[in-house]
Amino acid sequence: MSDYILSIDQGTTSSRAIIFDKAGSIVSTGQLEHEQIFPQAGWVEHDPREIWDNVREVIGQALSKANITRHDIRAVGITNQRETAVVWDKTTGVPVYNAIVWQDTRTQPIVDRLAADGGVERFKKRVGLPLATYFSGTKIVWILENVPGAREKAEAGDLLFGTTDCWVLWNLTGGVDGGVHATDVTNASRTLFMDLETLQWDDEILGIFDVPRSMMPDIRSSSEVYGTISENSLLREVPVAGILGDQQAATFGQAAFDQGEAKNTYGTGNFLIFNTGTEIVHSKNGLLTTLGYQLGTDAPHYALEGSIAVTGSLVQWMRDNLGMIASAPEIETLANTVEDNGGAYFVPAFSGLFAPYWRADARGALVGLTRFVNRGHIARAALEATAFQTREVIDAVNADSGVPLTEIKVDGGMIANNTLMQFQADILGVPVVRPVVAETTALGAAYAAGLAVGFWSGLDELRANWQEDSRWVPKMDVEERDRQLRNWKKAVTKTFDWVDDDVL
Repeated sequence: MSDYILSIDQGTTSSRAIIFDKAGSIVSTGQLEHEQIFPQAGWVEHDPREIWDNVREVIGQALSKANITRHDIRAVGITNQRETAVVWDKTTGVPVYNAIVWQDTRTQPIVDRLAADGGVERFKKRVGLPLATYFSGTKIVWILENVPGAREKAEAGDLLFGTTDCWVLWNLTGGVDGGVHATDVTNASRTLFMDLETLQWDDEILGIFDVPRSMMPDIRSSSEVYGTISENSLLREVPVAGILGDQQAATFGQAAFDQGEAKNTYGTGNFLIFNTGTEIVHSKNGLLTTLGYQLGTDAPHYALEGSIAVTGSLVQWMRDNLGMIASAPEIETLANTVEDNGGAYFVPAFSGLFAPYWRADARGALVGLTRFVNRGHIARAALEATAFQTREVIDAVNADSGVPLTEIKVDGGMIANNTLMQFQADILGVPVVRPVVAETTALGAAYAAGLAVGFWSGLDELRANWQEDSRWVPKMDVEERDRQLRNWKKAVTKTFDWVDDDVL
């Protein structure tokens, strides 16, 4: 009997393979970072071949550390950075261009062109998303318009598109030799091309974007057997049975299966997902309408999402670009050298502002500076930016749902930062709860795969696996919270209208 599920977590900064047991506990992990490529201001790329090589290697690492083989693995689940676009030649398996990452802003002229007729909400009723550089649809257009020969190959039916789950699945299941070209509803809902009601590609929108239908993967549920892994893999003959975009996977891993449940992930960016059940809810407060999950032939669950572009990547930027810290955990130590932010507010609008503002013209700003402000204050302001941005997104969720959240479940790498978690509770005014298994993204993909093959009996068994690790309760008084929020909102306005025709 196979005793484990292996989850492939293809993220923005690294690829990981994590093996879980039936209790949802981590048995072993393999991880490799991949290069972040910045060809020019606003451009962010990854090498898809490096990602695939890393995925194969981390699978080996995880199996080796656990001292097990493919015979011990019941199924494989995949979770991924959602809007990052890969276009490759199906006859050679070679990408025609680097993966264009979800943070990339080069497609703003394409967004403007498409929004000229109907505005940025032109397709939002059908697809749940505004026109924005964030989503993968405009990235496909850029590749077709700017990579020599790409348009001709696409029209001939020789090119395939996929988010990174799709790229990994295709390669795992054989690549040019019969690889499965499919994605799940959660990833498809991040393209600008999937109809929320039919869960199918919208041919009219594809036509407006001038993207050939032949490029698009099959849309499948989040929990079913898509195919088996090919002979040249350490996991040969193991079924791939679950796919969830990273934020939906984290929600699933947090056992937030029902209407009204929510989680917030603290990663490269921050992403709040609020489950709206089987009802499609269109936000009036700057949130996205997206797919939460679909299990086999069951009715899909929808969600509202608040997407924040820069949180953990701000810490990475302070480490790599400024050299203020040598490692990410050091930011907490530095922030704790001071009692507060010294009046400094850091708005990291490096890729514009996402929810709830959706201002592509915004750029980052550090405001409120005086000679009193030192490195500690700036470190604290950087951490607090994550909490302030989350507060604004939760305010939007509360307004849309009409039922204010009474606590928030959290996950992701930044939740190890106790200073941030306490400030988050303070600025929200509700408890913040961290689970025992913090790797909820990989766990959610494992759950989806395990359900498909009968490794877990159902959602009740998964709910029973969830356990609380830590809880932070608000300690800040209401007047101080209101003062800080007022200053934060003032700081946000200072980032508006920065980008014009000659400023990137």
